[in-house]
Amino acid sequence: MAASNSRGGLARGTNILVSVRALRIREANMAGKYFEEFRVGDVFKHQPSRTVTETDNLLFSTLTMNVQPLHLDAEFSKNTEFGQRLVNSIFTLGLVVGLSVGELTLGTTVGNLGFEKTEFPKPVFIGDTITAETEIIEVRESKSRPQWGIVQFEHRGVNQRGEIVVKSRRLGMMRRKPS
Repeated sequence: MAASNSRGGLARGTNILVSVRALRIREANMAGKYFEEFRVGDVFKHQPSRTVTETDNLLFSTLTMNVQPLHLDAEFSKNTEFGQRLVNSIFTLGLVVGLSVGELTLGTTVGNLGFEKTEFPKPVFIGDTITAETEIIEVRESKSRPQWGIVQFEHRGVNQRGEIVVKSRRLGMMRRKPS
């Protein structure tokens, strides 16, 4: 039990000890995978899937200052190639990466190093249900930070019609298993 001071708070210096203990408990219970647990070629099919709503598209587009009428204006969009509003593609990318977090990187990632080869081969419409899958493309040691490793993920989003709607490669700096 941590020592307390006369005001009922922690005594000076004990908050660091409490923080270290809390960190160890969190590290022991992380849902994400550590660097050593990734193998090239592994494919993870993430659940749950997610149906994109009009509110998702509206809020994301306006919060990011993307006022493109293709995303926001139903009347404008009726006269376009697709005949309806398109879901903001950056929302789609974020959704697919987000759907992977609980299984792959929750609490075990240090941070993203970058995205590359991002493609949107088919549009996403309001009401589409997106399922995510991730393939491990590369696993390597970090030369500059040996306490961590680097994993290249290929995230893919698939709609309810089986069409790939987004594909992107992402480099993540991952924690090693605690010793």
